[in-house]
Amino acid sequence: MKSIASAPGKIILFGEHFVVHGTKAILAAINKRVTVTTTFTEDDTVKINSELGTLNVPISSLYKYKEVKSEFRPFVYLARKWKTSLGLGFDGGCIPSGLEITIDSDIPIGVGLGSSSACCVAAATSISGLFNELSSEEILKTSIEAEKTIFSDTSGADCAVCTYGGMIEHPSIEKIDNTFDLNLLIANSMIPHNTKNSVEKVNKFKENDEDRFSQLCDLETKLIDKVIVAMKNNDATTFGLKMSENQKYLEEIQVSNDTLRDMISSLNEISLGSKITGAGDGGCIIALVNDDNMDKVPALLGKDKECFSAKIDTKGVVWKIEK
Repeated sequence: MKSIASAPGKIILFGEHFVVHGTKAILAAINKRVTVTTTFTEDDTVKINSELGTLNVPISSLYKYKEVKSEFRPFVYLARKWKTSLGLGFDGGCIPSGLEITIDSDIPIGVGLGSSSACCVAAATSISGLFNELSSEEILKTSIEAEKTIFSDTSGADCAVCTYGGMIEHPSIEKIDNTFDLNLLIANSMIPHNTKNSVEKVNKFKENDEDRFSQLCDLETKLIDKVIVAMKNNDATTFGLKMSENQKYLEEIQVSNDTLRDMISSLNEISLGSKITGAGDGGCIIALVNDDNMDKVPALLGKDKECFSAKIDTKGVVWKIEK
């Protein structure tokens, strides 16, 4: 029996960095997915197969998941959680005693598109699905627990949008209901981003100019309120303008760089608006681009940049059993 679950990646449409200081943010699931397949095995191990490598470790309580490389840690945590929570012990009981977990992903890793969160959501759903089906609320709670084995201070917002799909407002985690059909370009700067360093830069900016930072937070909140109205009115022009306006705020708090600025500038002639998504200082930008302009992107950005079009994923996590 195979338990198969897939979850979408995500982007931050508006509010990155400012959300940490009390503003709203809007996140969206995208149609790039991680699929996790889980099966029972006869031995007392958890075996993990992924593009990052393989791992085969004891599933018993004597083996500490914190000793595992961070990329595998959530899976070991989840495997142990479901055996212990069901009172099955570690001798296998009436079921096979081990698990084999296979991860297949079309989400680029380490560029701020929610690869780790999607993995945690898909894994929580797939592993638990061998035992019993969980509600969306239970999946979210469990996936956040798993993500905390990597990022102890995670807000849970990424896991929420990967679980429910569509667009959500953070910190309320409320789903934004709309029929707005965004056609987004996602372009990878090919510069590794470091969220911790970017957050520290923003904190330093705030310390040096509390008044201006407070003004920017207020501006961001008002901007997001206008974006939500634009989505309800299916107003792509205003939505794009607000993306570019948000980028100006991100420039001011110094999480941009020359490469990101050049990419955004190069897309100005074909986009309704563009901005950094995520931590900045590298990673990806997003742009609102009409379908008939997508074929112009490679010439504008250059062959050294990875880029692809994306739509908003409305399904969230999906699950099935194959026998």
